[in-house]
Amino acid sequence: MTERDRQHVRVAVIGSGFGGLGAAVRLRRAGVTDFVVLERAQALGGTWRDNTYPGCACDVPSHLYSFSFAPNPAWPRAFSGQEHIRAYLERVAETFRLGPHLRFGHEVRQLRWNGERLHWEVSTSQGELTADVVVSAAGPLADPSIPEVPGLASFPGKVFHSARWDHEYDLRGKRVAVIGTGASAIQLVPGIQPVVERLTLFQRTPPWVLPRADRPITAAERWLHEKLPVTGKLRRGVLWGVREWQVSAFAKRPGELRTVQWLAKSHLHRTVKDPALRAALTPDYRIGCKRILLSNDFYPALVRPNVDLVPSGLAEVRGSTLIAADGTRAEADAIVFGTGFHVTDLPIAERVVGEAGHTLAEEWKDGMGALRGSSVAGFPNFLTVIGPNTGLGNSSMILIIESQLNYLVDFLRQLDTLGGKAALDARRSAVNAWNRRLQRRLERSVWNTGNCTSWYLDAQGRNTVVWPGTTAEFRRATRRVDLQEYRLLRPPGAGRRTPVAAGSTAGTTTREDAR
Repeated sequence: MTERDRQHVRVAVIGSGFGGLGAAVRLRRAGVTDFVVLERAQALGGTWRDNTYPGCACDVPSHLYSFSFAPNPAWPRAFSGQEHIRAYLERVAETFRLGPHLRFGHEVRQLRWNGERLHWEVSTSQGELTADVVVSAAGPLADPSIPEVPGLASFPGKVFHSARWDHEYDLRGKRVAVIGTGASAIQLVPGIQPVVERLTLFQRTPPWVLPRADRPITAAERWLHEKLPVTGKLRRGVLWGVREWQVSAFAKRPGELRTVQWLAKSHLHRTVKDPALRAALTPDYRIGCKRILLSNDFYPALVRPNVDLVPSGLAEVRGSTLIAADGTRAEADAIVFGTGFHVTDLPIAERVVGEAGHTLAEEWKDGMGALRGSSVAGFPNFLTVIGPNTGLGNSSMILIIESQLNYLVDFLRQLDTLGGKAALDARRSAVNAWNRRLQRRLERSVWNTGNCTSWYLDAQGRNTVVWPGTTAEFRRATRRVDLQEYRLLRPPGAGRRTPVAAGSTAGTTTREDAR
C-alpha cells in the first residue's frame, strides 16, 4: 500500500475503555474531529466489556467512578456492577456522538515512527493508516496473565481466565479450582460457590479484605441528583476528599494504616470462626502493600461446606489432579485463573517501534518510565493514558485519566502553536529526572516497604505502577506541557525556525541530541 492510499488522521487512539473514550470526548470538545479510536474487539468498554464473570463489580464508589464531564445521577448502587458501568460507557459514546470515530475489529499490530514524514505508520488487522499523534489507551488491565504451570496443557477439563469467562461452559455440579485471590477472585468465588459441587481455592498470598459499604441508591437520591446536579457533585467531592486525605498514610506514613489493618482483622474474625482457616487467611504483610480488597461475601463463601482453601500456589497439573506447592492435591473439572494481567510488561509495548528503530518493550527492558506518565524518550508524538506510575492504590483512576487528557489537549495545542510539520519528543534527561523523583518518593511508601510481592512491582522489584501523591497533585503536574522537557523535531531540510509557545524557551533545531 502506498502512502497516498493510506488514510491519514490527526490523532489515532488505541482502545475504547475509559481512557480511549475519554480521549475521544476531550478531542471533540477541543475542536479536534480528525481522529479514530482503534478497538481490537467488536464492542467498546475495555476492561468492563471483557470482565463478565459472576459478581464482577467496581471497588470504587459509583459517583467517583465516572467522568466529571459526564455525571450519572442514575447509578443504582453505591458500588456498581460491571453491566451498569459498561452501560454508562455506551451512553457516553452515544451522548458525545463518538460512533463515527470508532473502528471495531481493528487490532493494532504495529506502530512505527516515520522520522522523514514525522508521523506514525499504524498497521491494523483491517488495514493501514498514518497519524500525526498516537494515544495509547490500551490500559494495563487488558491482557490476562496466566502463569506457566507444568502439565496445564494436558488438563482434560476446561481452563479459562476470569477476564475471558466462558459463558457456554456450565459450572453447575462441577469441581472447580480457582487460582489466585486478587480483586477478581474474591468476587467470582462467592458468585460460583452456590452452584458448583466443589470449589478449591489456591491461595498463594492472602489478601487484606475490608467490608464493602455497598447498598442500593434510593429512588429519592437518584431524583435529587438528577434535579439538583450540585448534590451529585457534592457527593463526588466528599468521596474524593476522603481518599485524598488517605494518601499520606499510603505514601509517607504507612504506620498510620494500623487502624485500617485492625478493621480488616476484625472483619476476618467476625466471619471466620475456624482458627486454622482464619490463620491461613491472615496476611503477614502490612495492609496497603497489595491493593486492599472490599467484600462482604468472600469470607462467608469460604466457610461453606463445599469450599476448600489451599494456602499455597498451584505448582503442577497431572491429568485432572492439581498439585499445590505444599503438596496438597485436588481433583478438578475446570480451572479458573484469577491471576491478573500483564501490567509491568504491557504487550502493546512490543508493537511500538520508535525513532531509533527499537520497540517500546526494549526501551522499558529495565523498567517502565514516562515523563508525567505520558511521554517516552525516543517515541515522538506518542502519549500513554494510564501510563507508568499513574496507578492509584485507594482512589478512582478516572481522576488520573482526566488529568492525562488535559495533558493530551495541551500537547496538541502546543503543536498547533509551533506551526508547520512538527513533533515533540520527551528529552531523556527530563524523563529520567521525573522518574528519579518518583522512585525517591516511593521508597518510604507502603507499596515498597510493606513486605509483599505485588503487581505494582516489576521483575526487578521496582515500583513502576503507582502514583505516590494525590490526584490533585497529579492534575497540577499535567495541566500544561512544558516545552523545555521536549525536543522539537522538524522534517529533514526544514531548517531552523523560532516557534512561539507560551511559557517556553525550547530549542528549535531540526533535530536535537537526546539529553
